[in-house]
Amino acid sequence: MIHELRVYRALPGRFGPMVERFGTLVIPMWKRYGIRHAGFWTTVIGESSQQLMYMLEWESLAERETKWTAFLADPEWKARLKESEVDGPMIADISNSILSPVVFPENV
Repeated sequence: MIHELRVYRALPGRFGPMVERFGTLVIPMWKRYGIRHAGFWTTVIGESSQQLMYMLEWESLAERETKWTAFLADPEWKARLKESEVDGPMIADISNSILSPVVFPENV
């Protein structure tokens, strides 16, 4: 299994609506595609409190490619994304990293 860490930095004044969009729109749509999340986090102490971080779980890079591509191409997703930004964009930037587990010897 691999994990994908994604970090979304909100534009000023748009953090709340961005988080709400994940809860009401993104996660339900992910369920249609079998996209699994391991959790969502915000920063309490650190660089920026205007970040939403989450991890996705994938069996393989091939699974990620298939499911993520299908999700992004979904016509309903595209339409609802556009609707959700009627008051302007929410995201300043996105970063993502694909992570592979580190296996340590049993006696470490």
